[in-house]
Amino acid sequence: MFAVSSFEYGWGAVEETLEDRYGWTLTDAFWLASIWAVFQAGVAFPAGRLREKGIVSARTAMVTGAICCGIGYFTIAHVGNLALAFVGYSVLGGIGAGLVYATCINMVGKWYPEKRGARVGFVNGAFAYGSVPIIYVFSYLMHPGNVSVILDVVGVYMLAAVLVCALMFRDPPKNWWPAHIDPLRWSAGGRTAAVRSLVKNPPAVRQFAPMEAIRSGMLPLMWVCMVVIGMVSLFGINFEVPFAKESGFGPFVVASSAGVLSIVNGTGRALVGWVSDTIGRRQTLTIVLVIAAIAQFGVLYAGNTHNLWLFMVAAFLTGFGSGAFYPLFATLVPDYFGENHNATNYGIVYSSKLVGGIGGGGVAAAVVVAWGYTGAYLLAGGCALLAALLSLFLRQPGRRSGRVQPVVEEIGGTAIAS
Repeated sequence: MFAVSSFEYGWGAVEETLEDRYGWTLTDAFWLASIWAVFQAGVAFPAGRLREKGIVSARTAMVTGAICCGIGYFTIAHVGNLALAFVGYSVLGGIGAGLVYATCINMVGKWYPEKRGARVGFVNGAFAYGSVPIIYVFSYLMHPGNVSVILDVVGVYMLAAVLVCALMFRDPPKNWWPAHIDPLRWSAGGRTAAVRSLVKNPPAVRQFAPMEAIRSGMLPLMWVCMVVIGMVSLFGINFEVPFAKESGFGPFVVASSAGVLSIVNGTGRALVGWVSDTIGRRQTLTIVLVIAAIAQFGVLYAGNTHNLWLFMVAAFLTGFGSGAFYPLFATLVPDYFGENHNATNYGIVYSSKLVGGIGGGGVAAAVVVAWGYTGAYLLAGGCALLAALLSLFLRQPGRRSGRVQPVVEEIGGTAIAS
């Protein structure tokens, strides 16, 4: 996850240099990012189905992902033809990053069912803060004359790192805990904090197959909510650097704002995993989405008033709000629908990025051209508030609200062994 993070979080720092090198427009560059996001998200569902059926192993998915990621960076390092760039970077690079992302996230949830929030958040965070050193390289060292060399080095690093990790990957078997021991009850062990976490995040009442999860109404609601906030997230990631440049901030501030966004994005993902274990996943999700909305308005105000310190604070909030919701959805899905079909169920939810990627990239670029950054950021903030409102309607299927005390008594065998 650390190695492939520069695909998404480094694009804002590299796109201007690529435009100078190949003669691309801003819209061209961000349609490349949009189509990449479509394929990165779109591969999650079919990959999950193939893994659950035993057709594709975690190791095979990771090796394939490594090769495709390398091809993605090697393509934009040497190819100025926009059509070929779409095929190499957006399609193959997106598939590669999506295979790595989906495999890592689903695997962590399977191996650590008793500590899902913190573990998933930690691994998910690497998808953001892993790009920080590369952002500074792209911002300070890259110019049209050395684009190929730098992107080749990043591509080799990405290929090698993922391949080495792939050789050690394997999934646990389904229901792999002893049948008479439930991992959630075992992890609680009578401790007050652990029991409180179980009350706030009770296990699924049973294992939901994908169609059952869809019919519950909660999986489609998660999908819609993630479409909306996904557009806001990708808009913030893609356009903070160009907006900082237009606002007259220097290269160090521009690079630092992108670095802060990525660091906080990653560490925020890890933090909310722990917080959600304590106060509840849905409650934490709503708070994160409200922060994301505040961040959009803050970036706009700071940029328009040329307030350097406020811009950095807003970049901090943008980083937190634009990434922290991913691990929350990744843990809400098995909490609501169980682990046995998690790769497919979460793949459906994550496929919302198919729409969000287009909205936060190519469409957002068109909005910036038509309405300017002011109109675009106001729209993004409003969308984040809408996502927060939608999150208030999320409820665990099959469990009546208000049933708090019986939750701990019902834990045995429901989360994994059914």
